[in-house]
Amino acid sequence: MNNVDLAVQFFLQIAVILLTCRALSFVAGKIGQPPVVAEMVAGILLGPSFFGLFWPELQQLVFPWDKTQQLRDTQSYLFPAAQIGLALYMFIIGTEFRLDIVRERLRTSLAVSAAGVIVPFVMGAGLGWFFFHYTDLFPARTSQLEGMLFLGASMCITAFPVLARIIQFKRLTGTPIGTVAIGAGAIDDAAAWCILAVVLAISEGNGALAYRNIFGGIVYTALVLGVVRPLLQRFQRWLLHVDGSLADGGLIFCLAIMSLGAWFTDLIGLHAVFGAFVMGTAMPRGAVTTGLMNKIQPLSVALLLPLFFTYSGLNTRMSLLDSAFLWGMCGLVMFVAIFGKCFACWAAARASGMPNREALGIGILMNARGLMELMIINIGLQRGIISEGLFAALVIMAVVTTLMTSPIFDRLIVSPSLDRLPAGHARTT
Repeated sequence: MNNVDLAVQFFLQIAVILLTCRALSFVAGKIGQPPVVAEMVAGILLGPSFFGLFWPELQQLVFPWDKTQQLRDTQSYLFPAAQIGLALYMFIIGTEFRLDIVRERLRTSLAVSAAGVIVPFVMGAGLGWFFFHYTDLFPARTSQLEGMLFLGASMCITAFPVLARIIQFKRLTGTPIGTVAIGAGAIDDAAAWCILAVVLAISEGNGALAYRNIFGGIVYTALVLGVVRPLLQRFQRWLLHVDGSLADGGLIFCLAIMSLGAWFTDLIGLHAVFGAFVMGTAMPRGAVTTGLMNKIQPLSVALLLPLFFTYSGLNTRMSLLDSAFLWGMCGLVMFVAIFGKCFACWAAARASGMPNREALGIGILMNARGLMELMIINIGLQRGIISEGLFAALVIMAVVTTLMTSPIFDRLIVSPSLDRLPAGHARTT
């Protein structure tokens, strides 16, 4: 397929994705679900699980598969556009991230993130041991250590982009519960990607990959917060017009360094979203962050971000869960995922002194797995670490834990109007 054909197909894909997401968002809004849930479901419906099942030729025309039927056509423009949308959105989320609240609630943030990694990882590793010895859910080439580490990483992931969108949708941005949840989610996802790097290093016999991933992420965060952030704060006037609004040159510069951050974290094995998010936290508060939000957020949320969620869903085949045994294993995966994440984070928040209602809200939010989970398990499937049956079970877990987050949070934590927050959640913005 030449570049002209790719461009023509890309515009058709955008139209189909946006119209489908809009229709499903309308339905999702009626039942109290945020738009991100509609975008997740849209991706699955547009993929082989529904669109490709009933209209395979038409689905192949709009969203072609490669010859092996394993990956969406990598020559499409959809993937890079989706990555740009995700990076831009997480950059904006970073500009709203309240470091002052994190410092005020550092003990809670660290406790929740630690519990959200350690408990799910241990339970997931134990589940991996069980699957390795008593099922054929791992391929023959996968070692016991690989299986245990991979399933542990899969269980401790939090859907960082999904969590960010849910927090924004619930208007919790800048509140203690929102900031603690997104801060802990960022740490948990970084830890999960580091564990994944260790798994891949074992699989490939390359220990340097894990060291580059972990220490590169630490160095990058330290440089951005310790060097880049003070420099931008000191010279922010160069980014602004005389009247104090963000200049076009300032916008271009901020987008350039955001792209460099995303490039670097992607290069060292962490996902690009972390580079973009951390760089967003370094932006000077006030006129710069307000200008960035006004210029970037509408396009990224309305156009580019749905492409990311839909693209990830396009690579999911629900038909792989085709036996009672696999459904039973799926239920076991679900139990371990929910208990290990939700209850562990709730207990950690309570132990650190948060009121029970707020702690429960954090546990519920942290339980959402979303498409970060799908990204990790897709890597596992591509590398031959997990079987297609286990992949399908993990997909179900990712979708269900995300779908259940919003309604349970609404029922237990906030009033139906969404205009009233629990006691102690007055906005700090």
